[in-house]
Amino acid sequence: MTEQSSAPSAANSESKDPSFRIQRIYLKDLSLEQPNAPEIFLVIAEPQVQIEVDIAVKRINDELFEVSLSSTLTSRVEGKVLFLVEANQAGIFEFNNIPAEQVDPMLGITCPTILFPYLRSNMADVISRAGFQPIHLNEINFHGMYEHRLMQAQQAAASSENDGADESKIILPN
Repeated sequence: MTEQSSAPSAANSESKDPSFRIQRIYLKDLSLEQPNAPEIFLVIAEPQVQIEVDIAVKRINDELFEVSLSSTLTSRVEGKVLFLVEANQAGIFEFNNIPAEQVDPMLGITCPTILFPYLRSNMADVISRAGFQPIHLNEINFHGMYEHRLMQAQQAAASSENDGADESKIILPN
C-alpha cells in the first residue's frame, strides 16, 4: 500500500520537471527554379550568390510550437538568375514546465539551431541534383540573430510609444 501511494507523488514530481522535446522535424516546402535554362548554361562567369534566412514560430497549443526555418538562395550570372532555391525546414517542439521567459529564446535560438543542419543538407542536395556544385550554407549565429530582433522590437516599441505609431513589429509570432 505504501508503494502505491508514493508512486503517484513521484509521477507528479516528474511531470513538474521542465522538459523540451523534439516531436518531429520535417521538410515543409522545397522548390527549385531555373528560369533562364538552357541558355544561361552557355554563360561562362562566376555566379553571384545571395542567401536569405528567416524564422517563423506558430503556437499549436500550450505545449507545442512549430518553428520554421526558411531560406532563399539565388544564384545569378551576369545579372540573370541561374537558379533559385527556396526551402522551409520545420519542426514541432514540445515545452513542458519551462518558464515563459525561457520559451521565447529557445524558440528563437535553440530550435533554429536544431533545424539548420537539415535545411543546409536539403538545399545542398537539391542544388546538386539540379546539376550544379552544391552550395553549403555557412553556420548562422542564431543567438546574435535573436538579440538583433529583440533590439529591433525594443526600438520599435520605444518609437511607437513616442510617435503613437502602430505596434506591428514583434520578435517571433505566437
